[in-house]
Amino acid sequence: MYLIALCDDIKTELNKTEKMLKGYEKEHPEIDFKIECFDCADRLLYFIEEKDYMPDLILIDIYMPGKTGIDAARTLRSMGTESTIVFLTSSKEHALDAFSVNAAQYLVKPLSTRILFPMLDRILGSVEKERRKYLLLQIEGRIQRIPVNDIIYCEAQRKIQYLHLANDSQCRLRMTMSEIGELLSPYQEFVRAGIAYIINLDHIVNLNQQSIFLDTGKKIYLPRGAYKTLREQYFHYYCKE
Repeated sequence: MYLIALCDDIKTELNKTEKMLKGYEKEHPEIDFKIECFDCADRLLYFIEEKDYMPDLILIDIYMPGKTGIDAARTLRSMGTESTIVFLTSSKEHALDAFSVNAAQYLVKPLSTRILFPMLDRILGSVEKERRKYLLLQIEGRIQRIPVNDIIYCEAQRKIQYLHLANDSQCRLRMTMSEIGELLSPYQEFVRAGIAYIINLDHIVNLNQQSIFLDTGKKIYLPRGAYKTLREQYFHYYCKE
């Protein structure tokens, strides 16, 4: 699913852009959009800052009463928001300003599917590549983006799973190990170690029949019978690399 934010003070423009996005969605059955519409920049900024809303793509008009689209983009970048931003406008006057906030595209109205659809092809492809570097997880009621490389291991403790990260922090997840394993399945560096652990092979510095030693100094005791399979996965991973 892709989260898309539309921001325009003119309702007919919002409706038109939303309709085109739904048309693109119909032409691409493998793609699922969740579209949120905002009639001013301040409302969009409020959702992102206060409600942990993290759209993959923001389509925002430049000319709006109060805070302009450029102003909103500068605020978003200062907040550390990495969403892809595309400006929609009736003039090319602010093209240089658009690129100063790392906008992906600057589209002049009236918008058409001939212009919008190829742009979506390109941008969604880039978003998908970037997504592979992160997991979007609900942690303590908030959606957080966790870099895959920062995940050292996942540990099951009864019905709660803990994600241990490279900065020595841990995240509590209300998911099953099977669900977490499914999320991590595209990444060859993550393997199961018994039923209680999923380990990032990149962080193993040594292992024997009883234990795994991680580069964080953590020692994990292996369950009976897990060593042989883990050793084979470990050597296969590094020999393949």
